[in-house]
Amino acid sequence: MIASPHPAAPPSEQRVPVVIIGAGPAGLTLANVLRDASVDCVVLESESREFIERRPRAGFIEEWAVRALERHGLAGGLLERAQTHTECEFRLGGRRHRFRYTEISGHHHFVYPQPLLVTDLVREYADAKGGDIRFRVLDVELHDIDTEHPSVSYTDPGSGERRRIACDVIAGCDGARGVTRASLPPQRAHVARLDYGVGWLALLAESPPSSDCVVFGVHPHGFAAHMTRSPQVTRYYLQCPPGDDPQNWPHERVWSELHERLSASDGAPLTEGRLIEKRVLDMHNYVVQPMVHGRLFLAGDAAHLVAPIAAKGMNLALYDALVLADALITYYRSGDAAGLRGYSAACLRRVWEYQEFSQWFAELLHGPSSGDPFRAGNATARLRRLFDSPVAAAAFAESYIGSGGNSNRG
Repeated sequence: MIASPHPAAPPSEQRVPVVIIGAGPAGLTLANVLRDASVDCVVLESESREFIERRPRAGFIEEWAVRALERHGLAGGLLERAQTHTECEFRLGGRRHRFRYTEISGHHHFVYPQPLLVTDLVREYADAKGGDIRFRVLDVELHDIDTEHPSVSYTDPGSGERRRIACDVIAGCDGARGVTRASLPPQRAHVARLDYGVGWLALLAESPPSSDCVVFGVHPHGFAAHMTRSPQVTRYYLQCPPGDDPQNWPHERVWSELHERLSASDGAPLTEGRLIEKRVLDMHNYVVQPMVHGRLFLAGDAAHLVAPIAAKGMNLALYDALVLADALITYYRSGDAAGLRGYSAACLRRVWEYQEFSQWFAELLHGPSSGDPFRAGNATARLRRLFDSPVAAAAFAESYIGSGGNSNRG
């Protein structure tokens, strides 16, 4: 996988063992773990520090991931400030149905918005550990990724100079639209994709949560959801046509549909508030196979995307980062490259488990509004089985909480 050390770099270029592209949860977790193991790395990020620390993203972290971060000393703020969730709720036909997954699985979720985690990880890597992270870099290019001597070049935002970093490994952690995924040769970028044919109107409201847990509204008008982000901010989703214009959803229409789709005769009414975010997400999943090409290792959304149906994306990104960190540390300590050779296969096993659950769950949530009586009937049967069958409940709880097969990560 990685043969002899890279020859000395010419004076005009820097050299480090690992270049990490992207300062999201995957890239920053990888950088912190490598730094602690004395594996030198540089992080390149196209956005500003202020932007990544405020960018609204998912907030549900599975317990195994928190324990893994804790073992690496990266969960201090999370454990101090995060809420824990032990139940979710389905609303169907004007009734509430509580699903107590912690009673079944023994595991729970932590609610900690991604911007807070990113802020913690940046502070730990850059401020506490003195790690090298470069923000607002321009025109990032990857070179010679299928050779033993890869490098990354970029334009310095301050001087406008073109700079190059020679390395052993490039970690592509820059998301679905990043340069690393686009750098894969077309004949090697085998992408499996699933389009759900629906959109979700993603909303952030300046309003206190109206429930103490995640609420899934299964309704003939379309799916809806309520998710806590903080004591003052709530995330909502509304199913809508794919490609819909957010301007088609003024304040009054949004709250009318949320009240309708999340109504329950025995539940508290929603607390309305100002909408501070409103965008349409077209629901789709994809997987890049393999997640490695030459010296380029993809992680997180650069390698796979899971629609936010069961809050799996950030958890998969953390898993990739931890697996890659272990493999790189082992290589640099002992020369054993088995972990690097097995990285893609190890990550893809979990990726496909989460993808399968996402598809299953999507059909449960969207079936009743599909206009297809067969799909609607199947979705109702799936919901009924969750509450009537202990075996079905246990299987759902394990997949929902991500507790299965976590022995190697925590």
